[in-house]
Amino acid sequence: MMSVICTLQDHRDDVNWCAFSGQLFATCSGDKTLRIYNSHDFSERPFSPLSGHGYGVHCCCFSTCGQFLASCSTDATVLIWSMDTGHIEAVLEHPGRSPVRICAISSDSAHLVSGASDGTIALWDFPSKQLRRTGAGGDSTVVACSFSPCSQVFVTGSTYGDLRLWNLDMKQLEAEKNAHDLGVTCCTFSPIILSGGQVVQFQLASCGQDSHLKIWAIDSFYTGVYKMHLVHTLTAQSAPVLSCAYSSDGQLLASGSVDKTVTVYDANNAVLLYTLNRHERYVTACCFSPASRLLATGSMDKSVNIWRLEDEHSEGPALSPGYGKTSAGPLTLLVSDWSEQDVSSWLLEEGLEGLVDKFRANNIDGTELLNLTKETLASELHIESVGLRNKLLRKVEELKNELDCSGIPDEFLCPITRELMRDPVIAADGYSYEREAIASWIHTKNRSSPMTNLPLLTTLLTPNHSLRMAISRWKTGRAT
Repeated sequence: MMSVICTLQDHRDDVNWCAFSGQLFATCSGDKTLRIYNSHDFSERPFSPLSGHGYGVHCCCFSTCGQFLASCSTDATVLIWSMDTGHIEAVLEHPGRSPVRICAISSDSAHLVSGASDGTIALWDFPSKQLRRTGAGGDSTVVACSFSPCSQVFVTGSTYGDLRLWNLDMKQLEAEKNAHDLGVTCCTFSPIILSGGQVVQFQLASCGQDSHLKIWAIDSFYTGVYKMHLVHTLTAQSAPVLSCAYSSDGQLLASGSVDKTVTVYDANNAVLLYTLNRHERYVTACCFSPASRLLATGSMDKSVNIWRLEDEHSEGPALSPGYGKTSAGPLTLLVSDWSEQDVSSWLLEEGLEGLVDKFRANNIDGTELLNLTKETLASELHIESVGLRNKLLRKVEELKNELDCSGIPDEFLCPITRELMRDPVIAADGYSYEREAIASWIHTKNRSSPMTNLPLLTTLLTPNHSLRMAISRWKTGRAT
């Protein structure tokens, strides 16, 4: 079940795009502004709104760490904003001064791509904000762009309906000339990478004026050749589909349409899970939070709805949190290493939103969380509700009970350490490992697979959120 938990109505014109970082949420509009919110409670930041573009803002995207926000506009510029101050850090003028319709930052924050109305594409070095290369994506407007999760290739889409795959040298690797009849409107890579034999596979979602949402497989061969083929065509919406987005674990795929609906699919099986009807006009934007079970949707009705996936015990796909994800030690050490922000994220995930501000005000980190008692909750944190205190203490006790790891299913153990995985990732050999263990292995073993001894085609590690969720359910079952 998905329900609206918040509606933002601050823009005075169409909402064109929205984006999450770990701690922030951004929207942009035809009213020439961007709005920046705290993602834990959707309060607006003091420096919001951001005003710097001369015309409507078409797109915005965060750098991976959330330190910077990029936005593009009909004024032919991409602006880079500091999320610490709200000030403009750089102005990137598109070659030829053509209106910029789309921009995207690579997951390693090394590159930014902008696409314009005259069909040109500009590749920028993001750290230095310098133009690196330009290219021509055809004679039509470039309206869609997405980097692969490995950051080495990107796809663009145009109003002519084509999808084109490029490398960082601006060499076109593959093209699907009639991907969408009447034009592409959006495209986005899944964060999941599949690997087997001599092939690494990416998945790409695209949508268009033909009212279709499509899922494509892009195969990267060891020889450097790329092949693209259609896997699924999703037709649940009755009018042009304007936006699409994957969840951070790649399990869900959402799309927004001219028919005013938002659809949410099981991305792996192409099965429709939800149809959401809360906007009064075209749904132009959608994005998932990387850190919680939230979906944001923006519309030409000038509003943004924030949806929560509420059924946490569903057997279907669900968004998964990423607390303490760099630790490979015992769970008590993992929790005790949590920062105040980690504790806030955990409270949100456990349905304890009302405690976030109180915990922040008292600087509660992981160590203090584990040592909370009924007395401290009442006398020091002044939580008056007995039920709320008991619920919090039950959740904390579940964390402590997860220490007992005897009888662990073998598939939950890292093949390298033979310990219960806390942050499972998929390597290029197709096996799952504890992140810290496989990263160390790759560093010392010259990119060989621990399971096959064959060379790894890539050192990229993809979070295995499905396995992480299965481990979490198993631990919860043992605690009850």
